[in-house]
Amino acid sequence: MSYADIIFQQNCREIIENGYSDEALDVRPRWEDGVPAHTIKKFGVVNRYDLSKEFPIMTLRKVYFKSCIDELLWIWQKKSNDVHELRSHIWDAWADENGTIGKAYGYQLGVKHQYSEGMFDQVDRVLYDLKHNPGSRRIMTNIYNHHDLSEMGLYPCAYSVTLNVTGDKLNMILNQRSQDMLVANNWNVCQYAILLHMFAQSTGFKAGELVHVIADAHIYDRHVDAVKRIIEREPYEAPKLWINPEIKDFYAFTLDDFKLIDYKFHDFTEKIPVAI
Repeated sequence: MSYADIIFQQNCREIIENGYSDEALDVRPRWEDGVPAHTIKKFGVVNRYDLSKEFPIMTLRKVYFKSCIDELLWIWQKKSNDVHELRSHIWDAWADENGTIGKAYGYQLGVKHQYSEGMFDQVDRVLYDLKHNPGSRRIMTNIYNHHDLSEMGLYPCAYSVTLNVTGDKLNMILNQRSQDMLVANNWNVCQYAILLHMFAQSTGFKAGELVHVIADAHIYDRHVDAVKRIIEREPYEAPKLWINPEIKDFYAFTLDDFKLIDYKFHDFTEKIPVAI
């Protein structure tokens, strides 16, 4: 059975059974009808996924794999903040009158900085170090720029990655300040698993471990019943991930270069409300 499902079930049961409710607090998020969106949460959740063993996608319900990768490429490859460049409409609620999310996510990754070796943006600096200095303990990105927070449509949730080479394997830590478990948990896991595979393949390494560190892992009050139903399902086996082996350039990957083989999942047709 899919290990990603097992982790999701364990995380959600722990939150539901032993989590802290913020019902007494004045919270920022609201539902579409204006009612405060409260949560139950656990602090400091750490999950590990060995990408050499399987691709960590849920089977308890369908994850829209292509849309997931489309957003990843929008942020990390295009370094864009323009929602018109996305195939989906997942960022529309946070877009400004010009259709951008301001100086958030991809915008931050695309800003160039001066280093002793020259000018690099954050993605190109990672690629440079993996190729020229793989033993470095300084290979990381950070898009939580306090100077620009007031100009962001949404403060970054997944805000930092650290990469580390061990032998022939490339490992990654994803740091996330906040995680909506039902809507975004496995979506983000799949995205950063793909990102790790992209970095590894384009720099000559094998994908190793993805470590996901979540400061505030929560389930919204209007999601609890759906989560309870989902985690009682029996997981299927994880599908196989195929990545076009011909692609060696990080910026040459397209949606067509990623496929899931034998992806079996449980049906889930309920509309999930999203807190804004």
